[in-house]
Amino acid sequence: MQLSPIKPVVLAIGLALSCVVAAADNSVFKVNELDTQVSACSNLNTFVNAKWVAAHPIPADRTRWGAFDELAEKSLDIQHAIVQQAARNAATAKPGSIEQKIGYFFASGMNEAAVNAAGIQPLQPTLHAISQIMTQPQLVDYLDASFAKGQGGLFAFGSGADFKNAKMQIGYAYQGGLGLPTPDYYTQPEHAAIRAQYVAYIQKMLELDGAPATDAARDAKAVMAFETRLAKASLKPVELRMPENQYHFVSVAEADRITPNFPWQKFFAAQGVDVRGFSLSQPKFFAALGRMIGDEPIATWRAYLRFHEISGAAPYLSTPFVDARFDFYNKTLGGQPQIEPRWKRVLGAVNHEMGMALGELYVAKTFTPEAKARALAMVNNLHVALKQHIEAVSWMSPATKAKAMEKWQTLLPKIGYPDKWRSWNGLRVTPDNYFANIERASAFNYRYDLAKIGKPTDRQDWGMTPQTVNAYYDPTNNTINFPAAILQPPFFYANGDDGINYGGIGAVIGHEMTHGYDDEGSQFDAYGNNVNWWSKADRAAFEARTAKLVHQFDGYAPLPGLHVNGKLTLGENIADLGGLNIAYTALQNAMKKDPGLASEKIDGYTEDQRYFMSWARVWRGSVRDARQKVLLNVDPHSPARFRAVGAPSNMAAFWQAFHCKPGQPMVRAGARQVVIW
Repeated sequence: MQLSPIKPVVLAIGLALSCVVAAADNSVFKVNELDTQVSACSNLNTFVNAKWVAAHPIPADRTRWGAFDELAEKSLDIQHAIVQQAARNAATAKPGSIEQKIGYFFASGMNEAAVNAAGIQPLQPTLHAISQIMTQPQLVDYLDASFAKGQGGLFAFGSGADFKNAKMQIGYAYQGGLGLPTPDYYTQPEHAAIRAQYVAYIQKMLELDGAPATDAARDAKAVMAFETRLAKASLKPVELRMPENQYHFVSVAEADRITPNFPWQKFFAAQGVDVRGFSLSQPKFFAALGRMIGDEPIATWRAYLRFHEISGAAPYLSTPFVDARFDFYNKTLGGQPQIEPRWKRVLGAVNHEMGMALGELYVAKTFTPEAKARALAMVNNLHVALKQHIEAVSWMSPATKAKAMEKWQTLLPKIGYPDKWRSWNGLRVTPDNYFANIERASAFNYRYDLAKIGKPTDRQDWGMTPQTVNAYYDPTNNTINFPAAILQPPFFYANGDDGINYGGIGAVIGHEMTHGYDDEGSQFDAYGNNVNWWSKADRAAFEARTAKLVHQFDGYAPLPGLHVNGKLTLGENIADLGGLNIAYTALQNAMKKDPGLASEKIDGYTEDQRYFMSWARVWRGSVRDARQKVLLNVDPHSPARFRAVGAPSNMAAFWQAFHCKPGQPMVRAGARQVVIW
């Protein structure tokens, strides 16, 4: 069972009051947590966060811990109460209601005794089908059927806005099929130990299915060689950030010529999709895949498919499978000492398969229309500030600036939750078969996604559930999206002062807005189309400025000898810098209504200081070394402690707020200063 939905080009953070608050709640920022032995001008992150981090070690069932994680934990507790109640009431709930389906889903997953008693039996029909593959046509038939059940993992296939006509949805085929984090893990010397452990994991999974040790060892080596070949044809994370590597529209006949051993018309017929063309997004990968269908031994294909079906299904099988997968992916790759309690794992499955349904119940319990209105008011304030920044940009010509303003005008904010909830009619969920519920939900969601192909793009659609502590920008429909769960402390306080709120949720809002103008988002126009709206000179000026930001973050090393990849993280770093500047302008606009606030202090700190302290607090936290190593290879976000200092160190407003002097570490003045938006 391999689940790999595709939604290209979504840019997230990571990981609202519209006026000055008359009576601030001093508890929103605990100044006793500040390390006053360290100057903010030396290291804002240490000044704001070091004491908290020292006092809050990473829980044993986590690979990181910080502000986002604390809030996510609170969200999980609320969700847990909701699903527990749904499970208790499921038998008497309205038949077919989302309350009943969620209750049955959670109850089936929590019945560990039944799951353990079933062992690997729920997966046996799939494993039997794999064992019957003897020829190339039978292999293709199996792949088509597997995708049709929503279980394809060899590559990803799903809907998305057409990069050249964003008003319409098309199909996207995207590279996949690897069990290690990136292609480099298969070839680079520094990952040799992980490769050896991965081979051992493959062997372990095959043995758990009953294969003799010698056969499992042989097949594990074959699977590793197979994936290495696939990896060598795969693009790396930095390359995948480029729109030209995310979209390659072809006719079905053209696709067949690229992958002659994999007939796409037959594939689409099996999926129930009628298309004349689609995006074969990484042609090099699919050409290699086509060759592998033709020349890799069928026995190797059977071993590869068997392993990935077992590994993908492991979280929903009996304890030996759960433990084996945890030992490799969580403990070895992530450094996580202990597995999460079962309720969190089952709740994660509910979120993955029925997340928007759970979100409907979550919002009813936690997020009021008044809270949504307050957040929207703050978004509007940030939108005004963004306009001011675009108008003030000195390095952009009037013609390009007019296009930037057109994009500003069409930006659509979405707050809290969808205006129209998705229907779950047709999804069958029972209280007594966890694995079957997972399979049916996977197929149901896959069909729901494919039904969008050939239809107009719905800008009101959400790609993130309301209970998710995150936010995102989608350049293909020019929307910013803020789930309900992030619109809480420490990002937003209903009774907080403006410095705290604008440095928290305000900067997050500004961050998402700036994604429309980062190195990737700036390649999409006001209507979501991937077209060039820049003059050659303006693009060159933009890239000269962003190159300085790449250089800045290349210099950060979270672990000895291991540096941040400035190109991989460039989009998020641009958004941080732009968002923090834009939110600061919005704060100054708000304070103009009461000029005296600029000099007033709360707990000894001005609003400007509290603004930057609030920003740094958002990024407080720590991460296990093993997990950090993986993130440096795959995550487009810089490590949190560098996000806390990276943007402020480029802002004169920060230097002035804390009376920093030239030469101090947090002062990147002169040629070192990065100014973009």
